[in-house]
Order: sequence, then C-alpha cells, then structure tokens
Amino acid sequence: MSRPAGRPRGRTVAALVLALSLAIAACTPEPDTAPRDVTPPEEPAAEVPDPEPDEIVPEPDDPALQVHAVSAGDRAGVDAGLMVLDAGGSAVDAAIAAAFAMSVVEPFASGLGGGGAALIAVPGEEPIAYDYREVVAQDGVVPPTETGIPGFAAGMRSLYDDHGVLAWDRLLAPAVTLATEGTPTTGIVADQLRSAAHRLPVTELPEFFPDGQPLDEGDPLVQQELAATLQRLADAGPDDLYTGALAEELATGVGGIDPTSLAEYRVQRDAPAQGDFGDHVVVAPAPALPGPTFIQQLQIAEALGVGDLDPGGADHLHRMLMAWRIADTSISEQLGDPFFVDVPVDELTDPDRNAAVAEAVPDDALVDPSSALAQAAQAADEAGNTTHITVVGSDGSVVSMTNTLTNFWGSGERALGFFLNDQLRRFSIGGEPTNVPEPGRRSVSWGLPILVLDDQARPVLGAGSPGGRRIPNLLANLLVRWDLHEQSLEEAVDAPRFHLEGGVVEVEVRPPDDVVNDLLGRGYDDLRIPEPPYYFGSVQALEIDHDRGEVVGATDPRRQGTWRAESAG
Repeated sequence: MSRPAGRPRGRTVAALVLALSLAIAACTPEPDTAPRDVTPPEEPAAEVPDPEPDEIVPEPDDPALQVHAVSAGDRAGVDAGLMVLDAGGSAVDAAIAAAFAMSVVEPFASGLGGGGAALIAVPGEEPIAYDYREVVAQDGVVPPTETGIPGFAAGMRSLYDDHGVLAWDRLLAPAVTLATEGTPTTGIVADQLRSAAHRLPVTELPEFFPDGQPLDEGDPLVQQELAATLQRLADAGPDDLYTGALAEELATGVGGIDPTSLAEYRVQRDAPAQGDFGDHVVVAPAPALPGPTFIQQLQIAEALGVGDLDPGGADHLHRMLMAWRIADTSISEQLGDPFFVDVPVDELTDPDRNAAVAEAVPDDALVDPSSALAQAAQAADEAGNTTHITVVGSDGSVVSMTNTLTNFWGSGERALGFFLNDQLRRFSIGGEPTNVPEPGRRSVSWGLPILVLDDQARPVLGAGSPGGRRIPNLLANLLVRWDLHEQSLEEAVDAPRFHLEGGVVEVEVRPPDDVVNDLLGRGYDDLRIPEPPYYFGSVQALEIDHDRGEVVGATDPRRQGTWRAESAG
C-alpha cells in the first residue's frame, strides 16, 4: 500500500470524532452475548515419551539455515533453549525448555501458576496461534486474588504434542537443575522482591527472604519445592497438574482453583490474526489478545504517512499516538474471547478499511479530552509483566512466545513452589458484553507475541516484550522503524519508546523542546518520563536472513535479556 506524502489539514475535532466513530461502527457487528462451547474439539492425547536421557535426534541433512538461535529475558533461558537445539530438538522443544528455565530465574514473571500465548511458523505450513492463558473457574466466580485456572503446563503439553521431538523430561531438565542447584539472584529479581515485599507472604518465603530480608543481587536463589514439582512433571507428564496428584494438592491449597476446573482446562488453537504492513505480513495472536487491533494500529499509522516522517519529530509521534487511540478504542469496544463474542478480525485487519479510518485524522487534529477516543484511552495504567522468548530453528521454524503471571509475582500467593497469577484482573479492560467473567472464559490482556512474514510467506522476524499496556506501542514503534524506516533491528530496539495514557504522553527520553511544545500545542495535557523501572519492557527479537542462512538478534539494554545464535552443523 502506498503512503501519502501529504494530507488535507484543518478538519474540526468534531468532524474527526464523528468520522472515526462512523468508520469504526460501520464494521462493528452487534456483539453476540450468548455463551458458546468453550471446549475445543477433543483431540487424541499423545503419550508423553518415556524418558531417554541419551536420545539424540539428528538434524536434517540440508538445514534451511546455517544456525539456530534463542532470545530470552535471561541467559539461563537462552542456554536451555540452545542446549535442546544442539541435541537435535525442534524450535518448539527449545521454546518449552527456555520457558521452564525462565520460570525458575524470573519467578515473578511467568511459570506454572500462570499462562501465555505462542505463535508457531513451520516452513510450508500456515502459522498457528496457541492461547494457554488462565480462565475463569467453572463456577464463574472471580476470587479475591483474581487468580484464574493456570494454563502454562497445558500449553507446554499442547505445543509438545504438536511439534515436540526430544523426550519430554529432557526439556525440563535444565529448569530442574536451575531450581535444585540455585542461580545467582539477578538485579531485576532483587528489585522486585524489595518493591513487592509489602504484599508478599515474607515469612512463608524463606528462600526469597532469608531472615525476613529480600535477597540481594548475586545471592544464591535455591528453590527446592519448585524443583520437586518440576521433577514430578518431568516424570509423570504435565497432565499431573490438571488430573493427577499435583492437581489435588493445588486445588486443596489455592482458593478459586478446583479439581473440576483444572480437569476441564483446554488450550485454544486458532488461526492467528494477519495483515499487510509495509513490505511484509504481520502475524499476531488471535482474540482475546490484541493481535487484530495491533495490526489495525500498524495499518493506520502507515496510512497516516509515518514512514515519510522523522521518527523523532512531533508529527510522527502524534500520528503514532492517534493510531494507538483508535486501536485502544477497538480493544475496549470489540475485543473479547471469541468463544463468547464475535470479534470482527477481518475488518480490524483490513488495510483498505483502516486507510479510510486514517483519512479522518488531519495533521493538525487537537486532542479533545471530551472525545470518545480520549475517554477510551484514559484507563488508569495497570501493573503487568511478562517474559518473552523467540526461537529460530535451523529448519526455518520460528516460535514467538509470551508467558506471564500478569502482575509482578502475580497474586502473591504461592503453591507447590510457584506463584499464582492474577490474570482475571484483566476483565477490567473494556467491559460488557465483550469482556466479562464467565465459566471457562479468557480475558482481554496485553500479551503480544508477533511474527513477520516476507513475500514468500517465510518468517523473517519474531518478537515480543513485557510491558503490560505499553506492549502494543513499543512493538509498533519497533516495526515502524524496522520496516518503514529500514532501520537495523538493533537500532529499532534501542530507539526511545513512548506511550499515551489519557492526555499524557509518556516518553522514555525527553524530546527536544520544540517537539514538546508542538505536542502540547496540539492539546496533550502533559509530557513526562515515568518513574517506575522496567516500564518500557524489553524486546526479545530475532531476524532471519534466508538468503544468507543467518539469524541476528538485538540486545535490549532495558533489562537483562540476551540472545545467541550457534552453528547448526
């Protein structure tokens, strides 16, 4: 799609709001509020292979790439994934191993008590989306802790059943070792222990708070109870957490979790959202995650001409934020669990429709605080945190996976050595009828693993990030710079990030005074640098050069994430 060099100016705010409202409403069907069957068709359960510690599956004789690679939020996750790839495992095997390892070294961000989502692209096949996030219990009640039925282990099992190669227990072995032998406490774990001590059961967490004091950076973190649980899952298989002895113990010890709801948990497999952007096709999660609205945001930004503007200028920033406001409105009004409501995915990802919506946004539009768009964007910022993993196999397969407990440390409640989520708080996004708690229902949330395909439908980029509500904006900034402005992946990752809450522009780095004054002159309330650390996430991305057979990543300096590629020979 071509990008306009210039656009008409001088339309009124009233005309803007009316035009945008009509454009959105024209493609918005009446919501279907009737509950649907939330259980996907049953599939034959694959047997978990017997442990074979010395099993090695050889790589294909002629791999598509010369290397395989892993990007994760901690070196331990990268090491675990590469260990599996080096042993002949698939990209999905490596992502599973990395995910379990990350649950040990970042217990505040993800793990058995939470959930997540993944996109898988295998050469010659259509990409597939997995949603193994938490659901409302079968009684339909949201407990005071806002804990949902966790889906992490079920998700890893589904991914393994569909794409696993090595024996199951080998994928958990690195995590078991990390939990048993201990790992040095990282800076971010130490920070999160200090900041969350007021809401964690300190006296019940001696491994995190020895003598009542939080671990310092570099202190050994040994998690024997978690190690025992992981070893149990390695030996008995992940179903033990849903129908076995671990399920009974979990249901007994955690309010809001019951045996029936655990046994009824199902992973959602679906076609991901896809849409044209720049020279590529963006693949993003299916609803209730914001994949369709993220593609809408990108397409509107492109139609607004951001590819022709200085990325550091006021015009560029303003148009990016207007694209976010429109997408945010769609999130609030149209997004929900597709097993309960109709989500107009095709309309949200239609580049022609989104170009028409963009035509209603003049260059000099003021931010009207009374408009529907502004009101939709004025939701208070929600705490949230995730961990992202990207894996590229030598056969060209790519996994983009985001796992979470929702808040840092989730609900703060712990059982069997892991922390429980507070994902059901995400039913505060939007409201009736699109996002309300019902038995078995998933909430709208902010996890956003993405893939980018070239004109031959080959994945050329996998990416994602923690960051809660900021995730769509920081990933949109990444793709606009990488695709439309042709910046290198490292340049796009390093670039300053921004977000909009209500009428306040939040920036990582304060722009020049002329840019600030220009934005304030357009009607924004304020421009500020947020105080909380880790606010703008940490992108874990890998880029594939199919012609060279190479993979390159980027190191995001905002946290401790890293990446590494190794020869597949």
